[in-house]
Amino acid sequence: MRRLLPYVLLTAFTAVILVPFVLIALTAFKTQAELAAGVFTLPQSLEWGNFATAWTEGRFGVYFLNSIIVVVPVVAVSLLLCTLAGYAFAHLPLPGRGALLALLLLGMVIPLEGLIIPMYYNLRGVGLLNTYWAMILPQVALSIPFGTYLMWITFQGLPDEIVDAAVVDGATRSVVLWRILIPMARPTLGALTVFFFIWTWNEFLIPLVLITDDALRTLPVGLAFFQGRYTANIPVLAAGATVVAAPLIVVYIIFQRQFIRGLVAGAVK
Repeated sequence: MRRLLPYVLLTAFTAVILVPFVLIALTAFKTQAELAAGVFTLPQSLEWGNFATAWTEGRFGVYFLNSIIVVVPVVAVSLLLCTLAGYAFAHLPLPGRGALLALLLLGMVIPLEGLIIPMYYNLRGVGLLNTYWAMILPQVALSIPFGTYLMWITFQGLPDEIVDAAVVDGATRSVVLWRILIPMARPTLGALTVFFFIWTWNEFLIPLVLITDDALRTLPVGLAFFQGRYTANIPVLAAGATVVAAPLIVVYIIFQRQFIRGLVAGAVK
């Protein structure tokens, strides 16, 4: 019985987490009359018109494309920079390496709310407000401290004998990184992909403050403005929320194994 207790608790916790998402998804397929009959009732027929209303009248098609345009370069560039920085801190004889790493990790403890005002004036000074770059560059910078730390931990935890043997065989540093270390660090890269995707996809404050052009807004901000116009139409709002959450669920399902393995990578050397 004791062996089953952790699994029972995990199942119960998962159920508690999933219930709100299931209820929102069910509400998205209901009519107003079916919603009045009860939150936990099943829809008699799938009301796809709620998604059509959210997609067209709420401009979710535009917001979805904007989110993709922002997320893809943020995730790709962040993974590249974090991998290079993590390798440098783990294996290169950098002068003052410890101080540089500590300085970089300060970015993990400074809240975004404390950076958004100087960020606004800096981007306005270089003419990047109301552009995709205003959302891409800050989110890449905010992702680097955590990603570098996780890659540094991962590279530190890999066996030194493998790197030493490759160097003895004449492998250059680039060969060691791209052909030996990165394949071994794939679980961590998968976990970082999930983290960066979720953080960027859900980011609300940066596009809210730095973007005023409705044609450039991302899904979370678009959903907030959409909510103000469709407060009384709960099924349409639920359809919009489902559109926002669906890519997150899909990405997690795809990378779930790498995500779980990546969280424990480097724990045991």
